[in-house]
Amino acid sequence: MAQPAPRTDAEVRPYLESLGLPGVVDLHVHFMPQNMLDKVWAFFDGVGEKGTVPPWTITYRTPEAERVDALRQMGVSAFTTLNYAHRPGMAGWLNDYSARFAATHPDAIHSGTFYPEPGVAEQVAGCLEAGVRVFKVHVQVGGFTPLDPLLEPAWQLIEQAGTPVVIHCGNGPTRGEHTGPGPIRELLARHPRLVLVIAHAGLPEYAEFVALARQYPGVHLDTTMVGTSYMEYSFPLPADYPQAMTDLADRVVLGTDFPNIPYPYAHQIEVLAGWGLGDDWMRKVLWENPRRLVGLDVQS
Repeated sequence: MAQPAPRTDAEVRPYLESLGLPGVVDLHVHFMPQNMLDKVWAFFDGVGEKGTVPPWTITYRTPEAERVDALRQMGVSAFTTLNYAHRPGMAGWLNDYSARFAATHPDAIHSGTFYPEPGVAEQVAGCLEAGVRVFKVHVQVGGFTPLDPLLEPAWQLIEQAGTPVVIHCGNGPTRGEHTGPGPIRELLARHPRLVLVIAHAGLPEYAEFVALARQYPGVHLDTTMVGTSYMEYSFPLPADYPQAMTDLADRVVLGTDFPNIPYPYAHQIEVLAGWGLGDDWMRKVLWENPRRLVGLDVQS
């Protein structure tokens, strides 16, 4: 029986040990070039200025080395870097950064990104050849449809490789021109073997993305900000959501959005444990499922 859920970051590692886990694998962590990260932080600094939602105070606004150390201190044994291109010409240098980061941090999961632009298939092929284990695309920030014809050969390559794509495609926190479950439903109809990790579980369309996960075995849901105190303010979970998470126990993976979160890292784990779905479910979400998804479970 695990000890009570962690309420502080110092309690995360002891909680994991009580579950019998050597660590946790987080599939929704951002490490970005500083100039890009500064722009992301500036965006969040503006959230709440109109008083319609609470202010978004970034908890881990620290130098890169300190952020890496914070994850390690909590027992995060593997984490992504999840850069995302939102205009032409960005993916190349973002992928270069992520490759260098993974080469110098053995606990970083080699991550990549792509964008609908000429040459995207060659770019994705290069990422796969270089050992990228997970991609990230952001439909809302990028302002593109995943059905863009330019992306078709890239999706074919990714589907064939079975490499997961963390895709921010829900209508939260703000609706985009191409967000929502509709385009994803069509993408999966074209490529039913795609492995898609729905960022933020697709909030606020929780039920619609649960339905897609039930229909397509490659669809996973990441827990990023789901059920947290901040997100419940704007996008509260349906009352029956924990039951759906029980049914999809093998297709839910930990995500947190570290470092860009307005509360301690421990809060996400506390929320998940608070659903009362049991220690085995927590072991799957925190360790077994994400390791399997990015191929870490085939290593000694």
